[in-house]
Amino acid sequence: MREYKEFEFRLKQRRIGHLLLAGGLALAFFVPQIAATPVQAEAVYDIKEMPRPDIPGLVISPDDPLQNLTARSAVVIDAASGQVIYERNKDERRFPASTTKIMTLILALEHSNMDDMVTVSSNAAGTEGSTLWLEAGEKIRMGDLLYGMMMHSGNDATVAVAEHIAGSVDKFAAMMTAKAHEIGAVNTNFANANGLPRDDHYTTAYDLAKITAYGYRVPGFEQIVSTKEIDFDWVKDPSHHLRNENQMLWLYRGANGVKTGYTELAGNSFAGAANKDGRELYAIVINSSSEAQRFKDAESLCEWVYQHEISYQLANSP
Repeated sequence: MREYKEFEFRLKQRRIGHLLLAGGLALAFFVPQIAATPVQAEAVYDIKEMPRPDIPGLVISPDDPLQNLTARSAVVIDAASGQVIYERNKDERRFPASTTKIMTLILALEHSNMDDMVTVSSNAAGTEGSTLWLEAGEKIRMGDLLYGMMMHSGNDATVAVAEHIAGSVDKFAAMMTAKAHEIGAVNTNFANANGLPRDDHYTTAYDLAKITAYGYRVPGFEQIVSTKEIDFDWVKDPSHHLRNENQMLWLYRGANGVKTGYTELAGNSFAGAANKDGRELYAIVINSSSEAQRFKDAESLCEWVYQHEISYQLANSP
Protein backbone atom coordinates (compact mmCIF):
# COMPACT_ATOMS: atom_id res chain seq x y z
CA MET A 1 0.00 0.00 0.00
CA ARG A 2 2.85 2.39 0.83
CA GLU A 3 4.28 1.73 -2.61
CA TYR A 4 1.07 2.79 -4.32
CA LYS A 5 0.45 5.85 -2.09
CA GLU A 6 3.92 7.26 -2.85
CA PHE A 7 3.41 6.54 -6.54
CA GLU A 8 0.03 8.32 -6.55
CA PHE A 9 1.41 11.32 -4.65
CA ARG A 10 4.20 11.85 -7.18
CA LEU A 11 1.84 11.28 -10.11
CA LYS A 12 -0.62 13.85 -8.75
CA GLN A 13 2.21 16.37 -8.36
CA ARG A 14 3.12 15.86 -12.02
CA ARG A 15 -0.50 16.19 -13.13
CA ILE A 16 -0.94 19.43 -11.16
CA GLY A 17 2.20 20.80 -12.79
CA HIS A 18 0.86 19.96 -16.24
CA LEU A 19 -2.48 21.60 -15.49
CA LEU A 20 -0.83 24.78 -14.27
CA LEU A 21 1.38 24.86 -17.35
CA ALA A 22 -1.59 24.30 -19.65
CA GLY A 23 -3.53 27.09 -17.97
CA GLY A 24 -0.62 29.50 -18.25
CA LEU A 25 -0.19 28.78 -21.92
CA ALA A 26 -3.89 29.25 -22.60
CA LEU A 27 -3.89 32.66 -20.95
CA ALA A 28 -0.67 33.78 -22.58
CA PHE A 29 -1.44 32.76 -26.12
CA PHE A 30 -5.25 32.72 -26.12
CA VAL A 31 -5.45 29.15 -27.33
CA PRO A 32 -8.52 27.74 -25.59
CA GLN A 33 -8.14 24.40 -27.35
CA ILE A 34 -5.16 23.53 -25.15
CA ALA A 35 -7.47 22.65 -22.29
CA ALA A 36 -8.75 19.72 -24.35
CA THR A 37 -5.27 18.44 -25.17
CA PRO A 38 -4.51 15.26 -23.18
CA VAL A 39 -1.46 15.33 -20.92
CA GLN A 40 1.31 13.10 -22.23
CA ALA A 41 2.13 10.26 -19.85
CA GLU A 42 5.57 10.38 -18.31
CA ALA A 43 7.63 8.74 -15.61
CA VAL A 44 7.07 9.68 -11.99
CA TYR A 45 10.79 9.47 -11.24
CA ASP A 46 13.95 10.89 -12.77
CA ILE A 47 16.70 8.29 -12.36
CA LYS A 48 19.34 9.80 -14.63
CA GLU A 49 21.38 11.25 -11.78
CA MET A 50 21.03 9.13 -8.67
CA PRO A 51 24.13 8.96 -6.46
CA ARG A 52 24.56 5.65 -4.71
CA PRO A 53 23.34 5.92 -1.10
CA ASP A 54 25.17 4.51 1.88
CA ILE A 55 23.57 1.15 2.65
CA PRO A 56 24.35 -0.36 6.07
CA GLY A 57 25.19 -4.05 5.92
CA LEU A 58 25.54 -4.30 2.15
CA VAL A 59 28.84 -5.99 1.32
CA ILE A 60 29.93 -5.82 -2.33
CA SER A 61 32.77 -7.88 -3.73
CA PRO A 62 35.66 -5.83 -5.18
CA ASP A 63 35.24 -7.90 -8.34
CA ASP A 64 31.60 -6.87 -8.77
CA PRO A 65 31.45 -4.72 -11.94
CA LEU A 66 28.39 -2.84 -10.67
CA GLN A 67 29.62 -1.23 -7.48
CA ASN A 68 26.76 1.29 -7.45
CA LEU A 69 24.04 -1.35 -7.56
CA THR A 70 22.06 -1.19 -4.30
CA ALA A 71 20.08 -4.45 -4.55
CA ARG A 72 21.09 -7.15 -2.08
CA SER A 73 20.23 -9.82 -4.66
CA ALA A 74 20.28 -9.36 -8.43
CA VAL A 75 20.60 -11.30 -11.65
CA VAL A 76 20.39 -10.73 -15.39
CA ILE A 77 19.73 -13.57 -17.77
CA ASP A 78 19.63 -13.75 -21.55
CA ALA A 79 16.14 -14.59 -22.80
CA ALA A 80 17.27 -16.76 -25.70
CA SER A 81 19.79 -18.94 -23.91
CA GLY A 82 18.93 -18.57 -20.23
CA GLN A 83 22.57 -17.72 -19.57
CA VAL A 84 23.34 -15.81 -16.39
CA ILE A 85 25.21 -12.68 -17.47
CA TYR A 86 25.47 -10.98 -14.10
CA GLU A 87 24.61 -12.08 -10.59
CA ARG A 88 24.83 -10.93 -7.00
CA ASN A 89 23.63 -13.35 -4.33
CA LYS A 90 21.30 -14.85 -6.93
CA ASP A 91 20.53 -17.97 -4.87
CA GLU A 92 19.89 -16.32 -1.51
CA ARG A 93 16.37 -16.84 -0.20
CA ARG A 94 14.30 -13.64 -0.40
CA PHE A 95 10.71 -12.52 0.06
CA PRO A 96 9.24 -11.80 -3.40
CA ALA A 97 6.46 -9.37 -2.36
CA SER A 98 4.25 -8.48 -5.35
CA THR A 99 6.62 -9.97 -7.92
CA THR A 100 4.74 -13.11 -6.81
CA LYS A 101 2.00 -11.98 -9.18
CA ILE A 102 4.13 -12.97 -12.17
CA MET A 103 3.40 -16.61 -11.34
CA THR A 104 -0.24 -15.80 -10.57
CA LEU A 105 -0.54 -14.34 -14.06
CA ILE A 106 1.14 -17.36 -15.65
CA LEU A 107 -1.28 -19.81 -14.04
CA ALA A 108 -4.29 -17.63 -14.82
CA LEU A 109 -3.35 -17.50 -18.50
CA GLU A 110 -2.79 -21.25 -18.61
CA HIS A 111 -5.85 -22.33 -16.60
CA SER A 112 -8.58 -19.88 -17.49
CA ASN A 113 -10.10 -17.92 -20.34
CA MET A 114 -9.71 -14.15 -20.56
CA ASP A 115 -13.49 -13.86 -21.03
CA ASP A 116 -14.37 -15.90 -17.94
CA MET A 117 -16.59 -13.93 -15.57
CA VAL A 118 -15.14 -14.00 -12.06
CA THR A 119 -17.37 -13.45 -9.03
CA VAL A 120 -15.57 -11.54 -6.28
CA SER A 121 -15.97 -13.22 -2.89
CA SER A 122 -16.09 -11.42 0.45
CA ASN A 123 -12.72 -13.02 1.18
CA ALA A 124 -11.21 -11.46 -1.95
CA ALA A 125 -12.84 -8.08 -1.35
CA GLY A 126 -11.39 -7.97 2.17
CA THR A 127 -7.79 -8.67 1.16
CA GLU A 128 -5.28 -6.34 2.81
CA GLY A 129 -2.58 -4.30 1.11
CA SER A 130 -2.68 -2.72 -2.35
CA THR A 131 -6.19 -2.95 -3.73
CA LEU A 132 -8.51 -2.40 -6.67
CA TRP A 133 -11.36 -1.85 -4.19
CA LEU A 134 -13.29 -4.82 -5.49
CA GLU A 135 -16.67 -5.44 -3.86
CA ALA A 136 -18.15 -8.77 -2.83
CA GLY A 137 -20.57 -10.05 -5.45
CA GLU A 138 -19.06 -8.09 -8.35
CA LYS A 139 -18.66 -10.04 -11.56
CA ILE A 140 -15.59 -8.96 -13.50
CA ARG A 141 -13.98 -10.37 -16.62
CA MET A 142 -10.86 -12.45 -15.92
CA GLY A 143 -8.76 -10.50 -18.40
CA ASP A 144 -9.67 -7.22 -16.71
CA LEU A 145 -8.63 -8.58 -13.31
CA LEU A 146 -5.28 -9.69 -14.70
CA TYR A 147 -4.54 -6.21 -16.02
CA GLY A 148 -5.55 -4.70 -12.68
CA MET A 149 -3.50 -7.25 -10.77
CA MET A 150 -0.32 -6.55 -12.73
CA MET A 151 -0.66 -2.81 -13.43
CA HIS A 152 -2.14 -1.66 -10.11
CA SER A 153 -0.91 -4.58 -7.98
CA GLY A 154 -4.40 -5.42 -6.74
CA ASN A 155 -4.11 -8.03 -4.02
CA ASP A 156 -7.88 -8.45 -3.99
CA ALA A 157 -7.78 -9.38 -7.68
CA THR A 158 -5.24 -12.15 -7.03
CA VAL A 159 -7.53 -13.76 -4.47
CA ALA A 160 -10.51 -13.56 -6.83
CA VAL A 161 -8.43 -15.14 -9.60
CA ALA A 162 -7.05 -17.87 -7.31
CA GLU A 163 -10.49 -18.80 -5.98
CA HIS A 164 -11.97 -18.88 -9.48
CA ILE A 165 -9.30 -21.26 -10.78
CA ALA A 166 -8.53 -23.50 -7.81
CA GLY A 167 -11.38 -22.97 -5.36
CA SER A 168 -9.12 -21.53 -2.67
CA VAL A 169 -5.93 -19.51 -2.30
CA ASP A 170 -4.17 -22.42 -0.58
CA LYS A 171 -4.87 -24.78 -3.48
CA PHE A 172 -3.82 -22.13 -5.98
CA ALA A 173 -0.58 -21.49 -4.07
CA ALA A 174 0.19 -25.21 -4.25
CA MET A 175 -0.30 -25.02 -8.02
CA MET A 176 2.07 -22.03 -8.13
CA THR A 177 4.79 -23.88 -6.26
CA ALA A 178 4.39 -26.97 -8.42
CA LYS A 179 4.68 -24.84 -11.56
CA ALA A 180 7.76 -23.08 -10.23
CA HIS A 181 9.49 -26.39 -9.57
CA GLU A 182 8.40 -27.71 -12.97
CA ILE A 183 10.21 -24.86 -14.75
CA GLY A 184 13.35 -25.17 -12.61
CA ALA A 185 12.65 -22.60 -9.88
CA VAL A 186 13.20 -25.22 -7.19
CA ASN A 187 14.20 -22.81 -4.42
CA THR A 188 10.79 -21.16 -4.44
CA ASN A 189 7.70 -21.79 -2.31
CA PHE A 190 4.44 -19.87 -2.65
CA ALA A 191 1.93 -19.59 0.18
CA ASN A 192 -0.41 -17.06 -1.43
CA ALA A 193 -1.14 -15.44 -4.79
CA ASN A 194 -0.06 -11.86 -4.04
CA GLY A 195 3.14 -11.84 -2.00
CA LEU A 196 1.85 -10.71 1.38
CA PRO A 197 4.52 -11.70 3.93
CA ARG A 198 4.74 -15.24 5.25
CA ASP A 199 7.80 -17.17 6.36
CA ASP A 200 6.94 -19.98 3.96
CA HIS A 201 6.57 -17.65 0.98
CA TYR A 202 9.97 -17.15 -0.64
CA THR A 203 12.06 -17.26 -3.79
CA THR A 204 15.51 -16.26 -5.08
CA ALA A 205 16.54 -13.71 -7.67
CA TYR A 206 17.56 -16.52 -10.02
CA ASP A 207 14.30 -18.41 -9.56
CA LEU A 208 12.35 -15.23 -10.21
CA ALA A 209 14.32 -14.75 -13.43
CA LYS A 210 13.42 -18.28 -14.51
CA ILE A 211 9.75 -17.66 -13.74
CA THR A 212 9.85 -14.39 -15.66
CA ALA A 213 11.51 -16.03 -18.65
CA TYR A 214 8.83 -18.70 -18.71
CA GLY A 215 6.11 -16.08 -18.51
CA TYR A 216 7.25 -14.40 -21.70
CA ARG A 217 6.63 -17.65 -23.54
CA VAL A 218 2.99 -17.77 -22.41
CA PRO A 219 0.55 -16.19 -24.91
CA GLY A 220 -0.91 -12.96 -23.59
CA PHE A 221 1.68 -12.45 -20.86
CA GLU A 222 3.78 -9.77 -22.53
CA GLN A 223 0.74 -7.84 -23.73
CA ILE A 224 -0.51 -7.47 -20.15
CA VAL A 225 2.78 -6.65 -18.41
CA SER A 226 3.88 -4.14 -21.06
CA THR A 227 0.64 -2.11 -21.06
CA LYS A 228 1.20 1.40 -19.74
CA GLU A 229 -2.36 2.62 -19.28
CA ILE A 230 -5.86 1.25 -19.69
CA ASP A 231 -9.47 2.08 -18.79
CA PHE A 232 -12.14 -0.20 -17.32
CA ASP A 233 -15.68 0.82 -16.38
CA TRP A 234 -15.50 -1.10 -13.09
CA VAL A 235 -12.47 0.82 -11.77
CA LYS A 236 -13.72 2.81 -8.77
CA ASP A 237 -11.73 5.97 -9.55
CA PRO A 238 -13.92 8.50 -11.43
CA SER A 239 -11.49 8.38 -14.34
CA HIS A 240 -11.88 4.57 -14.60
CA HIS A 241 -8.18 4.66 -15.43
CA LEU A 242 -5.29 2.37 -14.47
CA ARG A 243 -1.65 3.37 -14.89
CA ASN A 244 1.11 0.82 -14.65
CA GLU A 245 3.26 1.10 -11.53
CA ASN A 246 6.22 -0.23 -13.53
CA GLN A 247 8.08 3.02 -14.19
CA MET A 248 10.66 1.32 -16.40
CA LEU A 249 8.09 1.39 -19.19
CA TRP A 250 8.61 5.16 -19.29
CA LEU A 251 12.20 5.40 -18.06
CA TYR A 252 14.06 2.95 -20.27
CA ARG A 253 13.98 2.49 -24.03
CA GLY A 254 13.18 -1.12 -24.82
CA ALA A 255 11.53 -1.92 -21.47
CA ASN A 256 8.60 -4.30 -21.85
CA GLY A 257 7.51 -5.42 -18.35
CA VAL A 258 7.27 -6.90 -15.69
CA LYS A 259 6.35 -6.23 -11.99
CA THR A 260 7.26 -4.17 -8.94
CA GLY A 261 7.15 -5.42 -5.37
CA TYR A 262 7.39 -4.01 -1.86
CA THR A 263 6.84 -5.06 1.71
CA GLU A 264 8.86 -4.06 4.77
CA LEU A 265 10.38 -7.53 4.92
CA ALA A 266 11.09 -7.81 1.20
CA GLY A 267 12.24 -4.26 0.58
CA ASN A 268 11.88 -2.64 -2.81
CA SER A 269 12.08 -5.20 -5.58
CA PHE A 270 11.57 -5.32 -9.31
CA ALA A 271 11.48 -7.92 -12.05
CA GLY A 272 12.08 -6.22 -15.39
CA ALA A 273 12.44 -7.08 -19.05
CA ALA A 274 14.04 -5.15 -21.87
CA ASN A 275 14.60 -5.74 -25.57
CA LYS A 276 17.10 -3.78 -27.63
CA ASP A 277 17.93 -4.73 -31.21
CA GLY A 278 16.38 -8.14 -30.72
CA ARG A 279 18.38 -8.97 -27.57
CA GLU A 280 16.00 -9.58 -24.69
CA LEU A 281 17.10 -9.53 -21.07
CA TYR A 282 15.39 -10.31 -17.79
CA ALA A 283 16.75 -8.29 -14.87
CA ILE A 284 15.80 -9.00 -11.27
CA VAL A 285 16.63 -6.75 -8.29
CA ILE A 286 15.52 -7.64 -4.77
CA ASN A 287 15.76 -5.33 -1.77
CA SER A 288 17.07 -2.20 -3.48
CA SER A 289 17.62 0.89 -1.34
CA SER A 290 14.44 2.74 -2.36
CA GLU A 291 11.39 2.69 -4.59
CA ALA A 292 13.07 4.82 -7.25
CA GLN A 293 16.46 3.12 -6.85
CA ARG A 294 15.10 -0.27 -7.85
CA PHE A 295 14.43 1.15 -11.33
CA LYS A 296 17.91 2.67 -11.42
CA ASP A 297 19.34 -0.70 -10.41
CA ALA A 298 17.43 -2.47 -13.18
CA GLU A 299 18.48 0.13 -15.72
CA SER A 300 22.11 -0.23 -14.63
CA LEU A 301 21.95 -3.99 -15.05
CA CYS A 302 20.51 -3.80 -18.55
CA GLU A 303 22.82 -1.02 -19.70
CA TRP A 304 25.87 -2.84 -18.38
CA VAL A 305 24.95 -5.89 -20.45
CA TYR A 306 24.10 -3.99 -23.62
CA GLN A 307 27.18 -1.76 -23.43
CA HIS A 308 29.42 -4.71 -22.59
CA GLU A 309 28.07 -6.55 -25.63
CA ILE A 310 28.70 -3.55 -27.91
CA SER A 311 32.26 -3.24 -26.62
CA TYR A 312 32.85 -6.94 -27.14
CA GLN A 313 31.53 -6.81 -30.70
CA LEU A 314 33.70 -3.80 -31.55
CA ALA A 315 36.79 -5.41 -30.06
CA ASN A 316 36.23 -8.61 -32.05
CA SER A 317 35.09 -7.09 -35.34
CA PRO A 318 37.36 -7.78 -38.36
